[in-house]
Amino acid sequence: MFAFLASRSASNASYEERLTQFAGRRANQQQRTAKEQLREIDKVVVRSKRGSETARNLARADLKLTVTEFYLIKLLAAGVGAAVGAFIGRASWEAQLLSGIVGFALFSFLPDLYVGYAAKQRVTKFNAQLGDTINMLANSLRSGYSLLQSMELVSREAPEPTASEYRRVVQEVGLGLRTEDALDNLLKRVPSEDLDLLVTAVKIQMESGGNLAQILDTIGHTIRERIRIKGEIAVLTAQGRISAYVITGLPIGLAIFITMINPNYMAPMFSLGMPPEHWCCLPVAGVVMIVIGFFAIMKIVDIEV
Repeated sequence: MFAFLASRSASNASYEERLTQFAGRRANQQQRTAKEQLREIDKVVVRSKRGSETARNLARADLKLTVTEFYLIKLLAAGVGAAVGAFIGRASWEAQLLSGIVGFALFSFLPDLYVGYAAKQRVTKFNAQLGDTINMLANSLRSGYSLLQSMELVSREAPEPTASEYRRVVQEVGLGLRTEDALDNLLKRVPSEDLDLLVTAVKIQMESGGNLAQILDTIGHTIRERIRIKGEIAVLTAQGRISAYVITGLPIGLAIFITMINPNYMAPMFSLGMPPEHWCCLPVAGVVMIVIGFFAIMKIVDIEV
């Protein structure tokens, strides 16, 4: 009797175990199907002009996100912005609607601003390392390495982001892509004038021949001088750039602060009508003049090298 009950419990346990495995397999299959659907959606989105541009920007910023995920983050940020705007303009329904729309529009651009900032910082860091990278390429070429072997050495010895970018170039060439095309793809991921000078010199040398190590020495000296001059200009124009940021952000931040403390005091500025009861023209004119002043200051301190 005890043996029969033990066998029954063992069979029930094995049955439940098989059922759990089957259910888990089905769950994994459903999860895999959902991932495949998201992947198909992402492929469709990337085919569009805006999607391909977004994918290129994400690659430049080295963010491990798909285009669909990035758009979902933009939508979430826009919803948060609408909620924040509605809270700030809670004095009246007109102010709440207007500030909600403005918050929706502004917050939807925050992910784009972050991607642009990350891409710019990455390009700046890449340019700062470019002089040492060219020296490493020139020295390895003098020691008898080929160009591809030299780039592989850079991918192992150079710091980030130079190492990852040159590693990708080596991998693309290993998969059958021409060296010129792989360098063009590198230039697309890292839009840099200094890198463009290097890629152009390498492509000309591959077509016409010549001492590539000597050419790289000359280019490296030119790039290091450009970086030095850019650094000096950035120091000399730092006060102007900070003034532009302060002058632009101070009135906007002060208006938001006063609105959160005393919404009724700022309500006439967000209501439609004519003075003296309604002052909707004042923030519009103020924002226009602030934007004009900001771009005027940034144009003055933007010095090309």
